[in-house]
Amino acid sequence: MPADGSEVGRALVDQHCHSVVGTELAAAAFASLLTESDRPSAVGASPWDSALGLAVRRWCAPVLGLEPFAPVEAYLERRRELGVAEATRRLLRAAGLSACLVDTGLTEAAGLPLLSPEELGGLAHAEVHEIVRVEWVAERATTPDTAAHTWAETVCAALRRAARHAVGLKSVVAYRCGLDFDPTRPSPAEVANAAAEHLSAGAGRLTHPVLLRHLLWEAVDLGLPLQLHTGFGDPDLTLHRSDPSLLTAFVRAVEPYGTPLVLLHGWPYHRQAAWLTQAFPHVHCDLGLTLTHVGTGARRVLAETLELAPFHKLLFSTDGYGLPELHLVGVAAFTDALDAWLGEALPVASEATRVASLIYGENARRLYKLS
Repeated sequence: MPADGSEVGRALVDQHCHSVVGTELAAAAFASLLTESDRPSAVGASPWDSALGLAVRRWCAPVLGLEPFAPVEAYLERRRELGVAEATRRLLRAAGLSACLVDTGLTEAAGLPLLSPEELGGLAHAEVHEIVRVEWVAERATTPDTAAHTWAETVCAALRRAARHAVGLKSVVAYRCGLDFDPTRPSPAEVANAAAEHLSAGAGRLTHPVLLRHLLWEAVDLGLPLQLHTGFGDPDLTLHRSDPSLLTAFVRAVEPYGTPLVLLHGWPYHRQAAWLTQAFPHVHCDLGLTLTHVGTGARRVLAETLELAPFHKLLFSTDGYGLPELHLVGVAAFTDALDAWLGEALPVASEATRVASLIYGENARRLYKLS
């Protein structure tokens, strides 16, 4: 893994992640960040008893000065001894990230505020760039007093302001209405009528399919890479409606605009995402969240993705959120899986290095126009 300070490690660009909690977490709150579920664990169970829990004990314990697979109690005690700032610094530095593209649409984890992107970058010793979540912007730009006929104009202006210093945008439409939405751009009259319904309901969480479609097309018009959550996540989504192949008509509609689409996570539909990257020049994908959760299946999932995904279309990310451990485990799982695939598929060292460099960072730097 890149904790050895290798050139590949220093070139790692985490093209989709979140920030981390900067204060001490109670044991239960810590454990809650090891699962995508927002429900309490079953009686007698713990999120530590999972592939991700094992990965944290395997990869992170040595960074904190413990033996691999140290007991959970010993791990948490060592973390408290070091203090949250030092533990966070060690874990993020060990990840070896050169750049982090941070989704700023989540502002707290386990009920606690996250570090600012700048604070995250300082501890990770990495450059930081912002990914703007479009639904988050829209929800904060309007109130129940916003006029329905000005909703679109207000949201558009807010999105353009938010995107001014961002390198990309993100949508969680998979959570809000599923990916099987009407792919066409809604008319102004449709948007105004939908806005009236949304505002009359209190203008809270944005779930109206017409307004979500409008936001997606506003994002397309901006031309920045647009990340789209696909595949599994927390219980707020319905899994079969997050299959990226459901986006095919939208992908076709966006193609003339040239706006890059980045399909995040994918599992268990990573093969569908890989096909879309091969079929359409403006579509890219990552595995992000997936590889931190599937344990020894990471090698298989990455290999299945590379059955079809062109080397210049696959991006690296961790989707680390809340715990710095998740950034490190994301790196460890991905590098282990890619090293295994390269060792079998590309025994020529120079070719393996070239492909690894593309996936680890060059693809992201090209796509997001990073320096």
